[in-house]
Amino acid sequence: MNELRVYQLGQLDYATSLTRQVEFVDQRGPNTPDEIWCLQHNPVYTLGLAGKAEHILNQNYIPVYQTDRGGQVTYHGPGQLVVYLLLDLKRKAVSVKKYVHSLEQALIDMLEGLDIFAERNAGAPGVYVNGEKIAALGIRIRRGCCYHGISLNVNMDLSPFAGINPCGYPGMVVTQLANHGKHIDVNEAALALIPFMAKELGYENYTWLEKTQLTDHKNNLKPEALLTR
Repeated sequence: MNELRVYQLGQLDYATSLTRQVEFVDQRGPNTPDEIWCLQHNPVYTLGLAGKAEHILNQNYIPVYQTDRGGQVTYHGPGQLVVYLLLDLKRKAVSVKKYVHSLEQALIDMLEGLDIFAERNAGAPGVYVNGEKIAALGIRIRRGCCYHGISLNVNMDLSPFAGINPCGYPGMVVTQLANHGKHIDVNEAALALIPFMAKELGYENYTWLEKTQLTDHKNNLKPEALLTR
């Protein structure tokens, strides 16, 4: 199986999207095609599995969600591309180290295509431009399958990042595509990123699907009934 399905799901609340990811991983079988979900979230701070509340400096009415990914605290909001990857890494014989490297490389290559020089920061997962974080990474592996993924700041209100120590690093500065003169929307950013991501992860082909084609793998319900509450 080397089939990859890519969905653009619009703006979804964090709790529901996490529930759907866990359901997908629990219900998938050995022949289930891999999927990537591209979306935006309503404003939310998320804490990783070992996240420390002390890294939230000023909540400022933004909800905080304890999640099961790796890493510390980050912010999601409109204008940020979130990409959730639901892949069977065991089936693809991809190590966690290789997987993380591939995600970062896809982001670096995509940004290079926009004339933005980006790089890794040793010991701090993610992608950086001039030392400022433009993309965050947080994953979870269960039964050889991954979920969660990456977030890329496109054109958003960055002020909520001042209410946290981003990814647990005091004083870390974040940036976005708009700050570097690249005024594209989240959907355009997804269209630019996915080809690099598919290539890095070893998919020869992938299929873009409309959100109305995304069904619940347990109840066969459309996402409008599951992802918009």
